[in-house]
Amino acid sequence: MWFYLVTLVGLYHLLRWYRERQVVSHLQDKYVFITGCDSGFGNLLARQLDRRGMRVLAACLTEKGAEELRNKTSDRLETVILDVTKTESIVAATQWVKERVGDRGLWGLVNNAGVLQPFAYIEWYRPEDYMPIFQVNLIGLTQFGFRHEVQDFGVKVSIIEPGSFKTEMTDAELTIERTKKVWEAAPEHIKESYGQQFFDDFCSTTKRELMKCSRNLSLVTDCMEHALTSTHPRTRYSAGWDAKFFFIPLSYLPASLVDYLLAISRGKPAQAA
Repeated sequence: MWFYLVTLVGLYHLLRWYRERQVVSHLQDKYVFITGCDSGFGNLLARQLDRRGMRVLAACLTEKGAEELRNKTSDRLETVILDVTKTESIVAATQWVKERVGDRGLWGLVNNAGVLQPFAYIEWYRPEDYMPIFQVNLIGLTQFGFRHEVQDFGVKVSIIEPGSFKTEMTDAELTIERTKKVWEAAPEHIKESYGQQFFDDFCSTTKRELMKCSRNLSLVTDCMEHALTSTHPRTRYSAGWDAKFFFIPLSYLPASLVDYLLAISRGKPAQAA
């Protein structure tokens, strides 16, 4: 019984490996639009695809980021300024892409632009502090479409689920500096409820965990590249050991067990029950 089961699983993975090694033809004719290319994953992916000869259309938030990217890539790569929180900016970028691709169409879109607010408890924030998260990571993203809605038009959507990686958004010193500003602006009764010792321990733990972030960003961009160039891309990609063996498995555990694990991993506020 076990022999047949192991054989079946082995054949499944062998077949999947074979299918996923098949690459689409004429990559040099394929246009790919990537958002958030100033730094991090988007910047590395743009350079990675450019080296493969693809036609990269890179959206950056700043002209400085766009210029630095152009200096590191071939003449094939083109840049545009895009703020995904502004509808008019999205409309302008869309028209710019249409003019570039023409009748050849857009082969791939990488929704990479994102922001990460300071690590802090929600109660420490003012509403205006966390609104950018929703504007960029949620509302800005939805304006480009949904997986189930576009599949009827022959559009394949792949989701990248990375673990912890070292980018500008996860810089330890900068993150703690921003976290302290959030704490300082929090109402006095909130700070009294948690206590200064709890906050200091929180900052120490946060900094220690951020220092462990992987520097190998290619683990993520390789997943993105595969989704764009494979004949049979996956629906979901997990990048990084923590994503594969901690974050994703954690999402399948019972809520009560997850609550318990999280509770024992953090300290107690000063006025905790």
